[in-house]
Amino acid sequence: MTNAVLDVNDKPSSGQLITLSFQHMFAMFGSTILVPQLVGLSPAIALLTSGIATIIFLLVTKFQVPAYLGSSFAFIAPIIIAVNGLDESGQAINPGNAMIGAVFVGLVYGIVSLVIWKSGYKWIMKLLPAIVVGPVIMVIGLGLSGTAVDMAMNITNTDTGLKEYSLMHFSAALVTLLTAIICTVYFKNIISTMPILVGLVVGYIYSVAIGIVDFAPIKEAKIFALPEFLIPGVHYDFVITTNILLVMVPIVIVTISEHIGHQLVLGKVVERDYIKEPGLHRSLLGDGLGTLVSALIGGPPKTTYGENIGVLAITRIYSVYVILGAAVVAILLSFFGKAMAVISTIPIAVLGGVSILLFGIIAASGLRMLVDAKVDFGNSRNLVIASVILVIGIGGAKFIVTEALSIEGMALAAILGVVLNLILPGRKQAESIDLHQTE
Repeated sequence: MTNAVLDVNDKPSSGQLITLSFQHMFAMFGSTILVPQLVGLSPAIALLTSGIATIIFLLVTKFQVPAYLGSSFAFIAPIIIAVNGLDESGQAINPGNAMIGAVFVGLVYGIVSLVIWKSGYKWIMKLLPAIVVGPVIMVIGLGLSGTAVDMAMNITNTDTGLKEYSLMHFSAALVTLLTAIICTVYFKNIISTMPILVGLVVGYIYSVAIGIVDFAPIKEAKIFALPEFLIPGVHYDFVITTNILLVMVPIVIVTISEHIGHQLVLGKVVERDYIKEPGLHRSLLGDGLGTLVSALIGGPPKTTYGENIGVLAITRIYSVYVILGAAVVAILLSFFGKAMAVISTIPIAVLGGVSILLFGIIAASGLRMLVDAKVDFGNSRNLVIASVILVIGIGGAKFIVTEALSIEGMALAAILGVVLNLILPGRKQAESIDLHQTE
């Protein structure tokens, strides 16, 4: 028996369901809307697809796994590259086409889950050891650090179109950052699980006080409005480009490891073995189908959220009905036009403030993975793998196949990490089935 206030399949009262569902929705809210804000997608569609993906996940896992799916930070850099890149014909790639890459990410999840279903899960644990995934996660955070700092302290001059330093905007970023840090370090209750949301709220209030918020979009917005869908064949042509696949698909090396880590942590919280029942193949399939459906209507790729696992651990309320309730709340909120307009008025500097902390935490979680797995850097094999991944990924190295076809940055670093781990001598001695707890 667990020490749960409400166990996984316990049904809460109506009052509990409403309160606890909103609590979980707020826990994931800040991070889920931050991803689309950073890559130019719709926050409303991110909320809508997070709810839909979570419901899909619950159905596939037979309502046994109380996990919430939100926007994945691992795909921020690949989506930015995809949106600003060129395809094989030299045509610009738009956000709709970038969704095609996410569709194939979901399909890869499905293939991996099928293989696990047939052959077991130990092979994937050996394929993705901490020495590979840890440095790649560090690349995700550190590779985006320049973007976060630029957002925090620079604004675009409307006359020249050039970036210039703004102390006023930087102060908003620092207030936001400080608030998020205080929530993370000094609070041990539910507040500690949602530092991004609290930071955004306080930073927004400060921005209003110093006069850098434009309220025009809120006045113009309707009370209720449809999210901005991106549907293939309707809003963009469904054209599969090799570049998109090479940019997006290799990131599953990280996100699958992240998924497994979350399942292990969640299993410890609720005292169940989710790798065996309902099975890693089911949870991966649920995650993949959620990402697939999300991409088909314009949402970012999905991942299980550590914030919501934190809420479960603090409240000891593990009910899947509460997670389902949070998903429904997110779906309903996505159609509230005024609320989405408020989100659109958040200053870039405020987003930069929370990004400094969030991207730093991502990088630090990769380092923590290496520490937890007791990776020995006195071993030259480990030192080589980590060094190559970090420099290739952060340095933005590019492997040019043809003039319009290349693999670069994080994707190239992840591929090289896996290859080096497989071919360098000493792999059997270095293998660890410790499965990486990531954010």
